[in-house]
Amino acid sequence: MTAEPRRDTRWWGWGRADEEAELSPAAEAMLNGREILPPESAEVPPLESVSIPDAEVIPDEISRIAGPGNVLTGHEDRIRHAAGQSYLDLLEKRSGRISQAPDAVVVIPTSDAIVPLLEACSRLGIGVVPFGGGTSVVGGIAPDKGSFDRVISLDTVNLNSVEVDERSLTARVGAGLRGPEAEALLAASGFTIGHYPQSFEYATVGGFAATRSAGQSSSGYGRFDSLVSSVRLATPAGELSTLDTPHTAIGPALRELVIGSEGIFGVIPDVDVRIRPVPVATRYEAWIAGSFAEGNEIIRRLAQDDRLPTIARVSDEDETATSLTMSAPGGVTGDLFRRYLKVRGRSDGALMIAGFEGTSDRVRVQRADTAKALRKGGAVYLGQSAGKGWQKGRFHGPYLRETLLDHGALVETLETAQQWSAHPALYRGVKDALESEMAAQGMKGVVMCHLSHAYRDGASLYFTVISSPGRDGGAAAWPPVKAAACKAIRSLGGTLSHHHATGRDHTPYLAGEIGELGIEALAGIKERLDPAGIMNPGKLVPVKAG
Repeated sequence: MTAEPRRDTRWWGWGRADEEAELSPAAEAMLNGREILPPESAEVPPLESVSIPDAEVIPDEISRIAGPGNVLTGHEDRIRHAAGQSYLDLLEKRSGRISQAPDAVVVIPTSDAIVPLLEACSRLGIGVVPFGGGTSVVGGIAPDKGSFDRVISLDTVNLNSVEVDERSLTARVGAGLRGPEAEALLAASGFTIGHYPQSFEYATVGGFAATRSAGQSSSGYGRFDSLVSSVRLATPAGELSTLDTPHTAIGPALRELVIGSEGIFGVIPDVDVRIRPVPVATRYEAWIAGSFAEGNEIIRRLAQDDRLPTIARVSDEDETATSLTMSAPGGVTGDLFRRYLKVRGRSDGALMIAGFEGTSDRVRVQRADTAKALRKGGAVYLGQSAGKGWQKGRFHGPYLRETLLDHGALVETLETAQQWSAHPALYRGVKDALESEMAAQGMKGVVMCHLSHAYRDGASLYFTVISSPGRDGGAAAWPPVKAAACKAIRSLGGTLSHHHATGRDHTPYLAGEIGELGIEALAGIKERLDPAGIMNPGKLVPVKAG
C-alpha cells in the first residue's frame, strides 16, 4: 500500500509532462489572425522557485492516527494540493507565487482511519479538504482556511479496492481510484461503469460522486449520480451509509445528500455503482447539421422519443470552425468541411458526434434509427473517420489548453443547463454576456459552445473561451467575464453548473439557485455532521468558526 500521493502529472498544469499538443500552422494563423496570441510566450518557473506560505505545525496526534510517513509537508506535495485546474489556478501556479497551500498532505491509510482523523481535526480546529484527483475547475479543492489556523489536504489515493457483485451487476469501488484504474479493474471481470468525463484520466471515483459528475457517454450510461446505488460518508460526527438496495421509499434519499456534497460534510470512502458488461461493439461517427439550432432540435427529438445514442454532441458554428482548424479530428480539415458545405449550398454548419456502444445488434439497430433522425433533421453524414478521431482525442482537450497557455492565451470553460423551451435564450444570453464583457476587458477571442448532455426536458450548454489575456492580464480580466456569465445564467433561469459543481467559485451565487432557506437547510445538516465546520471551508455554505 502506497503512503505517498501521486506525483505523475505536471505540477503546474494538466496531465503527463511527456504528452504534448502542438499547434498546427493553420491553428497559429487563425489565432494570430484573431489577435489572440500575445507576442511573448509564458514560461513555467522551476518548482523549487515557487513560493508558498510557511506551513503551520500539525499536531503529533494526526500523525499517530494516519500512521508513519502519511503526513507530508514537502514543498512539492503542498504545491500539488494547493489548487485545481481552473484557468486562474493554472495562472497562479505558473506565476511562481501561490497564495495558499495546505499545511500538510495527509494520506488516508485505510477507510477505517477517516472518522478518527476527522474527529481529531474537529477537536483540534484543523480545516480538512478532501482530495482525489485535483481536477476541480471551480475552486473545489482550494485549501481555504476560513477561521482555522491550519488546514490539511486529505488524500484518498489509498482507497483503491474494487469488489464486483456479478449477479447484481454492481461494484463497490474505492474513492481514490482514477477513472482508468477503476475501469481496468472492472474490465478484468468483463464490466464497465461507462463514466467518461473529459477529466476521466485523472479524476477519481470519489470526485465523480462528490461533484455529481456527468460523462461524455451519459446519454447511454447515465450521469454518475444515476449510477450510484449506495454510498458511505465518513464525517466528524461518525459514519453515514445507505442500504445496498435498488430503491427505497424510506424518507428522503440520504444518498442524494452525499452525492454532490463536495466534501463539506465528510469524506466518501467508496461507492456502490451499477455496472454493465464491456460493450462488444462500438461505432463513432460525425455529422454536419445546418446550424447549432437545427442540431439541437434533432437531439431534442431523439431525447423525447427515448432514442438517444450513447454519445450525442453538437458544436455551435464557432466551435465547429475553430476545432476543425485546430485539431482536425480524423483528418477532417477545415477545407474539407467547407467543401462539404459548399456542395450543399451552405456557408457554415454545426458538427455533430454520435456514438453507439453495446452488442453488435444493438449498435446496428440504434445507429440506423439515429441516422434516419439525423437525415430527417437535415444533417449530412461526415463519416466514421471523423467520429473515431473525436473518440481518440476525447480526453486531449486539456493538453491543448496547456499549449495555448504556454503561448500566453486565456482559455477557460463554464457550463449550464436549461429546459428546451428556454434553451435558445440561455445560449444566446450567455454567449452575448461573455462577448460583451470580454470586449470591455480588452480581450480578443472566440466564444464557443456545445451541447453534450441531453434529456427529455432539456440539455446542457458547455462554453469555451479562447482569447488574449486582456489589457490588465488574465488574472484581472477573467473574473468579471465569469461574473457576467453567471449573472446571465441566473437571470435566464439556468443552473450555475450542470457537472462542474459549485466549489468556491459558484458559492456566491448559490442563493439565486436554491434560495436562502435552501442554504440554511444545508447549513443545518452540516452543523450536525460537521459541528466545528472543518470540512472543506468556503464551499457551498459559510464557514463556522472552530
